[in-house]
Amino acid sequence: MSSSALIKPVALSGRSPHVEAGRLVQEMVPPPRFDGVRFETYEADPAQPSQAAAVARLRDFAGHQAPRARRRWFRSEPPAPPAGGVYLDGGYGVGKTHLLASLWHATPAPRERKAFGTFVELTNLVGALGFLPAVQALKDHRLLCIDEFELDDPGDTVLVSTLLGKLADAGVRLAATSNTLPGKLGEGRFAAADFMREIQGLSARFTSIRIDGEDFRHRGLPQAPEPYADEQVTRAALRTPGSALDDFGALAAHLAAVHPSRYGALCDGVAAVFLRGVSEVTDQATALRLVVLADRLYDREIPVTASGVPFDKLFGPELLAGGYRKKYFRAVSRLTALAREAGPPHDAGGAA
Repeated sequence: MSSSALIKPVALSGRSPHVEAGRLVQEMVPPPRFDGVRFETYEADPAQPSQAAAVARLRDFAGHQAPRARRRWFRSEPPAPPAGGVYLDGGYGVGKTHLLASLWHATPAPRERKAFGTFVELTNLVGALGFLPAVQALKDHRLLCIDEFELDDPGDTVLVSTLLGKLADAGVRLAATSNTLPGKLGEGRFAAADFMREIQGLSARFTSIRIDGEDFRHRGLPQAPEPYADEQVTRAALRTPGSALDDFGALAAHLAAVHPSRYGALCDGVAAVFLRGVSEVTDQATALRLVVLADRLYDREIPVTASGVPFDKLFGPELLAGGYRKKYFRAVSRLTALAREAGPPHDAGGAA
């Protein structure tokens, strides 16, 4: 490609998207990566019978009609029987999100009566709309799917437990994924009696479905591709349509100024991300923001090419030993998958 035909990459660190609250509700559908998945496309591992069993149980759940609450549910009337809930528990990369999205697709309801989002997206929705408007926006849904359900602080626990209780009483069916059984959520992180009471109440809403297996993103593959040189990353970005090119430090700093609910919009129109100088992160707030960004990139199937440290060295040892380690491991898993999807830069003769 001649110099006159070089691409001018955008910089994610130069974007500050504004997102209307209504868009948060409209976009509560499976992300592009999972738009085409179905139960039929889930490849259950014959060596892990729990996978095929989970598919069968979810098929049955998709076809079950929950009793609907009467519309005057805010008044002093007997509540509808609690709607059922399923909780997909398993390790990283065993296909929980694939199955959750398949459940969304298989549930016989119009798109506007089914919602799918991550735990962070759900809390962001409540933050953007307010609690009662969020309940109103979701209470007539047939199904609410919550991916990567992780309770990180007592405030979120109370918020989500109350929200799901209201929706379940209104007849909304609930489904969620997590790497931890509902009764173990938050264990080892907080000891307040109120917190544990909320956890126990939330656990009673779900039937747990265990999914065993190996992380499909890493079967037979190395932990993370070796990073490239800064010059290789820059040249590749200049030759890739729809590219975004950022220095890692600048991007990490910019994320602090953008609400996590807008990280998806931050990636609008981006086909590939190129990062220079990825370095180990030791600050927890920065690390948690990078987790959300990794989720949005993964959802949108945006490949990532980087220089600096490999992604399996992104988070410092103290972070990986702390209470949020499950989130960090998920982010490493997803960024590693995106790095493999990117492949080597066209002019790369080898890693740095």
